[in-house]
Amino acid sequence: MNVLLSTAYWPNLHYFYYVLKAEKVTIEAHEHYQKQSFRNRTQVLTANGILDLTIPVKKKALKELISEQEISYSEAWQLKHWRAITSAYKNSPYFEYFEDDLKKFYTEEYKFLLNYNLEQLKTLFKLLRIKKELHLTSHFERTVKEESDLREIIHPKNNALTDDITGEFLSKPYYQTFENKFKFTPNLSVLDLLLNKGMETLDYFPKATLTL
Repeated sequence: MNVLLSTAYWPNLHYFYYVLKAEKVTIEAHEHYQKQSFRNRTQVLTANGILDLTIPVKKKALKELISEQEISYSEAWQLKHWRAITSAYKNSPYFEYFEDDLKKFYTEEYKFLLNYNLEQLKTLFKLLRIKKELHLTSHFERTVKEESDLREIIHPKNNALTDDITGEFLSKPYYQTFENKFKFTPNLSVLDLLLNKGMETLDYFPKATLTL
């Protein structure tokens, strides 16, 4: 199975499931940037519930290619995001273990959103010892034939809990830092699973579908 995905900021479990499942992962690099999507948004669970963390971007043109979309640093969003992540997960079992690898994304500045997100995925691969290459599109195609097109499937308005192709159930409860305060919250950022389950993160997903 080959998949075509949009880029995503610390992608949710629905997205990460397909990254693991696919034999080939291609990230769309030539679409127009879309607002109110996971391209620059992720969701974490805090003491006050679900929190959306959104990366501000520069507004230069009405239609900006995602590969040319620049991150804005006019406001201290990195500090705010890192404080939110730290507050949410400082008491999770694996925060200190992964802290240094994650913190660099909030101390170093990346010019382009696409590059920033790609480096996060590569970091996850390294931490979880996943041997998988990421490919970028060379041009935009509205309809693709050799890949499962998931560019618009994984969206804040579609909080799916099943595989859109096979119908396989994707979400099952795992320990969350605030489980005594909230019922299990599915499909959060992969950070939620990573910081609560550590190297058992991959065990959460159906083993038969993983390509490692």
